[in-house]
Amino acid sequence: MEGMEIRQLEIFQALARELHFTRAAERVHCVQSNVTTQIRALENELGAPLFDRLAKRVTLTDAGKRFLPYAERVLTTIEEARKIAAANSVPSGVLVVGSPESLLTYRLPEVLGRFRKRCPQVRLSFRPYVLEGLMRSIESGQLDLAVCMVDTIEDGAIKSIRLRIEKLLFIVGPKDSLATKKNVEPHDLNGQTLLVTEAGCAYRTKLEQLLARMNVRPANTIEFSSVEAIKECVSLGMGVALLPEIVVAEQLAQKRLRALRWAGPEIDIATHVVWHRDKWISPALGAFIGLLQSMMCASSGRTK
Repeated sequence: MEGMEIRQLEIFQALARELHFTRAAERVHCVQSNVTTQIRALENELGAPLFDRLAKRVTLTDAGKRFLPYAERVLTTIEEARKIAAANSVPSGVLVVGSPESLLTYRLPEVLGRFRKRCPQVRLSFRPYVLEGLMRSIESGQLDLAVCMVDTIEDGAIKSIRLRIEKLLFIVGPKDSLATKKNVEPHDLNGQTLLVTEAGCAYRTKLEQLLARMNVRPANTIEFSSVEAIKECVSLGMGVALLPEIVVAEQLAQKRLRALRWAGPEIDIATHVVWHRDKWISPALGAFIGLLQSMMCASSGRTK
């Protein structure tokens, strides 16, 4: 495969992500005909088709799916090599960070403000993610690091630091009958309407596991893509939700929401910062991780 070129890998990665020749060409700043030419050359080099072109649809073949993580790994390594060669002691460049809505809104703003003052030459870019695809995004280099809510990190390719423990609360509207109960047991959730985040959210998974373990059967489950929407609907009496305390603290103080006096198993979840264990720790990445530790109760954290 001595004829394979970096440019071909870049074009292949762009087309694999866009699955559209025109958008892939725009992504790598070339004309569409060049995308077609380079993909054909790469396929000839590999001896296998990487894409199916059916009518106006473009899809990865099985060979393309197998080749993609290796191409991404090569491109990530080359980019890191470039950064190392040009590195100096001043943090600079772009840092791509994954974060869920709850942490980005309620935990990270103060960290970001201080980081901006300390490292003005670093441009931060935040991306949402689905927990199941988080490690894949880190391994492929789409994310430099992520701040996530998860109890444990079990992927051996990932390094992590536990930053803090987040308390989770069952919340209801101020007029909900459960709000007046002295103690709320798991069986009290039978027949209730539950308002939940999208599948893949760590604390939704924790709730589902709790309900299954306690043999609790809610009457209905309503799924939302926004934590803010869940809070508004709960305040209107639409049901019960499980959310981090940081997310609902203001509404609890204003008595727009009520936290149930939960008498069931203790519920909390850890917040970690994670990155690929083979990733070069640039001055920007090192500074951001260090600031997260110092500002988010790093004294209770641990490195994996």
